[in-house]
Amino acid sequence: MSILTVTNLSHSFADKTLYENANFKIERQDHMGIVGQNGVGKSTLIKILTGELLPDEGKVVWQKNTEVGYLDQYANLVAGMTIFQFLQTAFSDLFDIEAKMNHLYEEYATNMDDDLLEKAGRMQTHLEESGFYDLDTEIVRVASGLGLDDIGLDHDVSQLSGGQRSKVILTKLLLQKPDMLVLDEPTNYLDTKHIDWLVGYLVDFPGAFLVISHDYEFLERITNSILDIEFGQITRYTGDLKTAFRQKEADAQSYRRAYSKQQEQIAKSKAYIRRFKAGTRAKSAKSREKQLSHLDVLKKPDHLSEPTIQFRYQPTDSRMLLTTQDLYFGYDQALNKLPLDISIAGDEKILVSGYNGIGKSTFLKTILGILPKIGGDIDFSPSLKIAYYDQSLRWPHKLETPLQYMQNAYELEKPKVLRQYLAKTGLTAQQVLSPLVDLSGGEQAKVKLAEVMMKPANLLILDEPTNHLDDLTKDALNKGIQSFEGAVLLVTHETNFYDESWLDKVIDIEKLQ
Repeated sequence: MSILTVTNLSHSFADKTLYENANFKIERQDHMGIVGQNGVGKSTLIKILTGELLPDEGKVVWQKNTEVGYLDQYANLVAGMTIFQFLQTAFSDLFDIEAKMNHLYEEYATNMDDDLLEKAGRMQTHLEESGFYDLDTEIVRVASGLGLDDIGLDHDVSQLSGGQRSKVILTKLLLQKPDMLVLDEPTNYLDTKHIDWLVGYLVDFPGAFLVISHDYEFLERITNSILDIEFGQITRYTGDLKTAFRQKEADAQSYRRAYSKQQEQIAKSKAYIRRFKAGTRAKSAKSREKQLSHLDVLKKPDHLSEPTIQFRYQPTDSRMLLTTQDLYFGYDQALNKLPLDISIAGDEKILVSGYNGIGKSTFLKTILGILPKIGGDIDFSPSLKIAYYDQSLRWPHKLETPLQYMQNAYELEKPKVLRQYLAKTGLTAQQVLSPLVDLSGGEQAKVKLAEVMMKPANLLILDEPTNHLDDLTKDALNKGIQSFEGAVLLVTHETNFYDESWLDKVIDIEKLQ
């Protein structure tokens, strides 16, 4: 029996149809990935499946008593609670049983009622079989796998960064071990080591899961089935991602051939009708006209608009744009034990590497002057112009449209030019005029890309720019970075995004520890 059955699902957003009459099932053994370009409705589908959003039409039926674990980014993290204490809440039902059991033992000590002792014994057996007395070990195992030991399990949850918060919530969800896991971009804040750990965990996961990810290398390693969303259709493929894409391309070629053949037949029929409608073959022409009116005409194959990412270069006469000497960076205290001495030349492409939480973003913010340096010096070229991509999707006014946001950032620029830059990222005219809060993570990331593209610079500082982006936009971004005439400081956890052939150097923050 299927764990989830979806029938005749249709849903629209504004004037865009996300899905129309979609039907699919998820079985208990399915390790399924959801793929599609930004804005096709992947996250919306998750919200519909988990009951957070009602579809316009259709039914979503879960098998009775199915426990669904959804990555809740808005979980309440109470100030004063440590990471370890928060992770213990994954087993709150077991702690409640322990409390009841202890109360029964206390009552038994008072009145020696054997019924109380029997009830307490059953509860203790249940706790033992559930692994309750090994919970601390399990919490440490999963937390370490996702890198929380680097933060410290005694860290106050209210003082976590956005990325750290996501890792803590993901850890709790994995500890709960539901029948069905639903994960939306789980690798966004994980480095390579912790992604490898998550791959092993998901491959061995005994239940079903649904994972949205634009990291196709990650999906290839964990999936045995794929849901592809494109042009209002949801198609299920059996097999890993490569198998799904091969089948998708074969289906697309077959459809294009069928469409072309049908269009030829329609053209011939129309020409015949025009030629003989009033002649000796009028009866035959009339018959063809009737056949044509009842023909199920295939829809013209849609085409994805390919984004174009091009950064504006600000010329400089300086060979060196930036140098550091004995630089220490951090918040209250330095994150690096060894000083950082680097130089950035005019056209160098530089990767900043290191595990998640080691201080890559902190280093970038120190260069930018957002955070004060702990020690040392930073020397800037007088002609240095920086364009900065911030990985956080925080907006001053969420109800603003992308066009309004860009107009506030570039007050003197004509709206037509701003629209052109937004369109270059792949955003549609409708998305450009929609509130930012209604856009997907990928669509919001494109707005930030457009903002960076607008700013003339000779140094790009890009902090996890691939997060949330679809493969077409990532390819365009890759080409944009390589073709940029100036220098680039890049932070990304996606190792398949960059290539040593165009990287000039690597700043490894781990070597400063």
